Amino acid sequence: MDKQYGLIAKFDTPADIMHAAEKVRDAGFKKWDVITPFPLHGLDSAMGLKRSVVGRFTIVGGTFGLTAGMLMIWFTGGSELSLPFMEGYKLIVGGKPYFSPQFAFPVAYEMTILFSAFASIGGMFILNKLPRHHHPVLKYKDVRASSDDKFFLYIENEDPQFDDEKTRAFLNDLEPVEVGELEE
Repeated sequence: MDKQYGLIAKFDTPADIMHAAEKVRDAGFKKWDVITPFPLHGLDSAMGLKRSVVGRFTIVGGTFGLTAGMLMIWFTGGSELSLPFMEGYKLIVGGKPYFSPQFAFPVAYEMTILFSAFASIGGMFILNKLPRHHHPVLKYKDVRASSDDKFFLYIENEDPQFDDEKTRAFLNDLEPVEVGELEE
């Protein structure tokens, strides 16, 4: 047998998994998760999860994109700076000023959207520790049922409160269908 990753419990109904999640949260476990075949309203609060910080990545990316877009238009059309290949010529279009946020807005808007999307995806990958090509839960014999009609809760052995016998007894007290071991 490989090194143990943790213990997993299988439940039949959404109510059972919600009750189990509340009990695990109240017991003070930190490294655990729930696997469900569909989203369950209220599961985040039952697990004691806080609001995601992906939005912070998004706002930083969007602000950077807006700033980069405005600076790009200013540099190419309105600055006195020149690069060796630019010759220092300004483009005069219909008597408009060399730089105005009004005509720079479309480029800055699109760059805001682009950088926000990249930052959101990057933040999600960082926070979810991706790419992880395999998770020990996938080795569990009955995990396919989690995409159909079964609910699973697992506790990792790296949790500070994890003790194989006590945690197994705790999970059995939650009245699951079965409790099993996860291999690394």
